[in-house]
Amino acid sequence: MNNVNNEFNEEVKGKKTEALIKVIAEFFQRKFKDILVVGCGSGREAGMLARAFDANVIGIDVGIDFSFDHEGSAPAKLLSMDARALTFASDSFDMVFSFHALEHIPEPQRALSEMARVLRRGGVYLVGTPNKSRLMGGFNSPLRIPVRLRIMGGFQGLFMRLSGRWSNEAGAHAGFTLAELSNDCVSAFGSATDISHLYYRTLYDRHHTAINSILATGLKAAIFPCVYVAGTKTK
Repeated sequence: MNNVNNEFNEEVKGKKTEALIKVIAEFFQRKFKDILVVGCGSGREAGMLARAFDANVIGIDVGIDFSFDHEGSAPAKLLSMDARALTFASDSFDMVFSFHALEHIPEPQRALSEMARVLRRGGVYLVGTPNKSRLMGGFNSPLRIPVRLRIMGGFQGLFMRLSGRWSNEAGAHAGFTLAELSNDCVSAFGSATDISHLYYRTLYDRHHTAINSILATGLKAAIFPCVYVAGTKTK
């Protein structure tokens, strides 16, 4: 059962990574030589980035809850490393990518500072986390997620809220509000742009009407399950 769940999670994550690759190509419109993936999990998304951008990609993670898939992540290189104490020299990468990892890292601002340190001036970054402002996540996802998992995830989050433990530190993996993530990224990199709408329009390309309705009503802070911020290192 665990293997089935792992493969399902990888399939969903793969679809999300495909959408993010399209957003990166559209938003930045540039080539990348060296990419760092912080919180790479099994490493498969690092491999997808390496193949999509024909770049040298290194993925790092602490590797507590998973095993690196070196074959599936090829040609990316995977290393066990603490995001708060990266062993790379300063100015080593022209892009840093972190997809749903920051909420798992103690002292996330320290991790962002390290990401900024190893990013070359003028290099770009993309960071995504769960949306702490979301009312209830998962119920209306167009992705092929079983209803029981949507309900379980939604009520687990609701329970953490009601019990006063809606925070990353309490183990809820609540994520960040858009303002929190943007402010932290500005402090680390010098700039931050909300690209959540680009991501969701790309991921749910057959549901443009629904996404546009959410944007028009100004309810994205309560409805979008995740927030995505991108920018250029200017500091």
